Amino acid sequence: MAEIIQRDGTWAFDGSTVRITPGLHRSVPLFRQTYGEIAVPLEAVSGVVYEPERKRGRLRLRLREGADPLLQATGGRLPDAADPYRLLVDIDRSGVAEYVAEEIRHALLIEQIPKEPAGAYLLPGPPVPVSVRSSDGTVSFDGTRVRIDWSDTSDRVKRATGPRIIALPDLVQVEWLPNSGYEDGFLRFVTNDSVFSKLPPEKDPFALDLWGSARRDLLTALVATAVMARLPHPSARTAGGHGRGELVRGESVRGELVRGDPARFQAAAEDSVPPGAPRTSRASQAPQVPQLRHAPQSPQSPQSPPEDLHDVLLRRLRELGELHRDGVLTDEEFATTKAAVLRDF
Repeated sequence: MAEIIQRDGTWAFDGSTVRITPGLHRSVPLFRQTYGEIAVPLEAVSGVVYEPERKRGRLRLRLREGADPLLQATGGRLPDAADPYRLLVDIDRSGVAEYVAEEIRHALLIEQIPKEPAGAYLLPGPPVPVSVRSSDGTVSFDGTRVRIDWSDTSDRVKRATGPRIIALPDLVQVEWLPNSGYEDGFLRFVTNDSVFSKLPPEKDPFALDLWGSARRDLLTALVATAVMARLPHPSARTAGGHGRGELVRGESVRGELVRGDPARFQAAAEDSVPPGAPRTSRASQAPQVPQLRHAPQSPQSPQSPPEDLHDVLLRRLRELGELHRDGVLTDEEFATTKAAVLRDF
């Protein structure tokens, strides 16, 4: 057993697994503490390096491309301090750090671990249900559905569409960019219907605009990773010849559909479409997901009467129409947001 214990965290290697435990000191970023302990199998490792500096060194674990859904979801854009595969090492423990790194390298050589990209995820990602409250709203994922509940400070367009519920088979990919404090970030869920959407994150009903606390908004990477771990592996999509926007549409999970008059819904939709805007058919949406990570799922609310749902839909279409007439929404923004509202019903 090779082990190094630092204020920043602990690394322990038993010959087959590198177990990474974040430290509890306040200097350890919230993201790493929330993500928790990570057990990295040796076959997911491509290399390890110790980088000595004058006052403090760094241990860095390199993972094979495609082995970890966290790295796949964040695309290497995690801030350096929030990287769970980096350990700050006090200068007087540099010898121990070198020993741990050498033991891992020796095991990689003996086991002849390949360095080429992995064909499947070798780490599971965070457990579900997982939920994060960000500056733009609360995003939750229960393993089958994503739900976004907008905050009071969200854009009027998003609040007019109501909560966004996306079934996992409808997702093409997840796009994530952190809020750096100098530039806003976003968490966008790309579906078969929104793959060509050009809406900015602040108006996109399928995206969270991350503009508040960079420390808190960074936690949205937990949801992005949990979703990414349950989507088809990138190697499978490449092997099938499908790129972004070209995936075969999956069968959506059927939610509670309105048993009202479909003609009334369609008439309201067609009357609200501006000239020349594309007409998009409605798709079913799935029911609710829980709010807190590791929290029990909340009981599902009883189905609302059809007349109440009619009123909600018509009111939202009216609100969108007013935003469009007032010049708040462009023709493209209006058409995309209206289609999103209709899919919810």
